[in-house]
Amino acid sequence: MSNPKRLIIFDTTLRDGEQSPGASMTKEEKVRIAKALEKMRVDVIEAGFPVASQGDFDAVQAVAEQIKDSTVCGLSRALDSDIDRAGEALKKAASGRIHTFIATSPIHMERKLRMTPDQVVEQAVRAVRRARNHTDDVEFSAEDAGRSELDFLCRVFEAVIKAGARTLNVPDTVGYNLPHQFGETIRQLRERIPNADQAVFSVHCHNDLGLATANSLSAVINGARQVECTINGLGERAGNAALEEVVMAVTTRQDVFDCKTGLDTTQIVNCSRLVSNITGFAVQPNKAIVGANAFAHESGIHQDGVLKHRETYEIMSAEDVGWKQNRMVLGKHSGRNAFRARLTELGIVFDTEEELNDAFYRFKELADKKHEIFDDDLQALATDVSMATDNERIKLVSLKVCSETGETPRADLVLAVDGAEEPGAAIGSGPVDAVFKAAESIINSGAQLLLFSVNSITSGTDAQGEVTVRLEKGGRIVNGQGADTDIVIAAVKAYLNACNKILGPAERAHPQTGDV
Repeated sequence: MSNPKRLIIFDTTLRDGEQSPGASMTKEEKVRIAKALEKMRVDVIEAGFPVASQGDFDAVQAVAEQIKDSTVCGLSRALDSDIDRAGEALKKAASGRIHTFIATSPIHMERKLRMTPDQVVEQAVRAVRRARNHTDDVEFSAEDAGRSELDFLCRVFEAVIKAGARTLNVPDTVGYNLPHQFGETIRQLRERIPNADQAVFSVHCHNDLGLATANSLSAVINGARQVECTINGLGERAGNAALEEVVMAVTTRQDVFDCKTGLDTTQIVNCSRLVSNITGFAVQPNKAIVGANAFAHESGIHQDGVLKHRETYEIMSAEDVGWKQNRMVLGKHSGRNAFRARLTELGIVFDTEEELNDAFYRFKELADKKHEIFDDDLQALATDVSMATDNERIKLVSLKVCSETGETPRADLVLAVDGAEEPGAAIGSGPVDAVFKAAESIINSGAQLLLFSVNSITSGTDAQGEVTVRLEKGGRIVNGQGADTDIVIAAVKAYLNACNKILGPAERAHPQTGDV
């Protein structure tokens, strides 16, 4: 069904990655990430779960309309309404795929679905046939395949291939498998299913035991030719197999793997930064491939070895995954064309001239405060602009904070709420606490603060600080981001961004039934 020497990369950052609590993305943010994935030449982009909410439907539809070089996929349960909704969202896709699933493990069939094995097979076949009415590209997933009985998996997969499925996904939904075990499952499925040669075998591994990448690679060695993964390993619970780890393992160890990906690996770091910036999920410094320390050497022995011959302590080139000296020549005297060109190189494209003008104005403001401008500063700036145009009911007008030794910090601020300016003041245990209390005295959101996180975007005392705020209200969780050279202003930007989201319409639900 496909080139056996080609490993298909299926990215589910926009779907499974978004199911991480607090990682919900707007339609515009999904499109921005999808364009970055397309630039990286990802084969399949799973854009969302169209039936989950109107917001998710709109996001999948928008991605399908704008992405031309990658296949755009929509997830659906094995239900007619889900499948038809996915088909509708993908109508305008240059290349569209419906990914339908049903659970196959004894515990899921008995406790969750309350269906017999015969009923599950019947439902799976019906779903695939209905999906084929919308597209020839249909993927079927056996949810919780990692805990399913092998004989039953063979039966289900044989039946859905006959019904028209051309990709078979074997998910380790709860991250239960060990590499040798999971690889053997893939090998046996390929050998025992009579019509296995008519489909591509895929894997979707979760990281509950820290084995998602290892299990995925074991599956590839045993014949899987699609891996479902996410940027930075984002995903529910402990996350999914990290795209950057899978791709670079296959690329680096060609002595072991007899297949290759078609990805432009030099785009990996930019994609990682973009996803981290939009979701507010920081990348740990020692994260493989994309962590800040991934190619750093402190030990004198290591430094000496690398200086003499890089390969002594580096098994891949930092440049191959997109690490580079990212200092810009741009400054406060730079023109609009140079600014636009650099944004384009980073994969940042604004939909309107108004947004570009706003970004250029903010760039000039930043250049007045900060001597050196880095690519990471631009990523944060672009996120600021996209957030400012999205449901911004509440805006910061002015802020004054007093904090000194021996005195209780106090914040006085003015917010514009639906166009009307309202003042607020409060004291707190620190300047940020005072600012948040002052803002809440005006907004009265009633939300609970779950997370307050600060990261330095670049180096130096004049670096922008990036703040992530996570709020919860009525079971709904949202992230807010803000960046500024003044950390208190960055904090209030993040808080207001989160409040704008939590007071606005819900973008999507996080249905647990969408977990494969």
